[in-house]
Amino acid sequence: MTAPRTINTVTARDGTLLHFTDWGHGQPVVFSHGWPLSADAWEDQMLFLADHGYRVIAHDRRGHGRSSQPWHGNDMDTYADDLATLLDTLDVTGAILVGHSTGGGEVARYIGRHGTNRVSKAVLVGAVTPQMVVSPANPDGVPLSVFDGIRAGVQADRAQFFYDLSTPFYNFNRDGAKVSEGMRLSFLRQGLQCSLKSAYACIKQFSETDFTEDLKKMSIPTLVVHGDDDQIVPIATTARRAVEILPQGRLSVYEGASHGLPATHKDKLNAELLAFLRG
Repeated sequence: MTAPRTINTVTARDGTLLHFTDWGHGQPVVFSHGWPLSADAWEDQMLFLADHGYRVIAHDRRGHGRSSQPWHGNDMDTYADDLATLLDTLDVTGAILVGHSTGGGEVARYIGRHGTNRVSKAVLVGAVTPQMVVSPANPDGVPLSVFDGIRAGVQADRAQFFYDLSTPFYNFNRDGAKVSEGMRLSFLRQGLQCSLKSAYACIKQFSETDFTEDLKKMSIPTLVVHGDDDQIVPIATTARRAVEILPQGRLSVYEGASHGLPATHKDKLNAELLAFLRG
């Protein structure tokens, strides 16, 4: 039995309402966004692909954007199960899953828990896979103190923290960068739509979760896209390791690109996504 839905929400198993956008017609491309954003972070890719004959679907993760803000369920397994609810309710088949940052982990965990019956390909963009934090299995990872600092910033003044974070997120602190104040304000707007509880809890999920076993189960063609100047999710401990684990992974490195490359390098990413989808 599929979950109840309205024109733009589906209901998770615990009653959480998940808002989604569904545009166009054709083979479905389903997007999972990064922290602390919403489905709006994918608007450039969605408009482009819908104009090129694809059905594009993106949901706001629980606690983020226009979805409900529950106290419980802010964990990677539940995020993956929510994605399964979306695909099952909309009866999506043959989908290409595209995940950015935390959303890349969500895509990997979805396949790890639910398989590939509804999925034909996947794309991981600036993804946190296989693991961000330093650990015995990831000795070159990011120190836990960095994520403790993020937690402290979110608790102290999350509006200012999100606004400040947008600078390294888009590499606006690099020499010669053309700063978009609108892009920074959009990041802030989306971040503040996220509940404080969900924003805080998700930090542990994107930093500490080990997706190694999930990546091993991704037996479908998988494109890994990453900027080599990503200041948020370092390429050396994520994308370069992920392609060594993925059964059919291929790495595409964007020279000088930031973590926010779906916005800063949208034309390049759009063209590469279209080629991958058609290939």
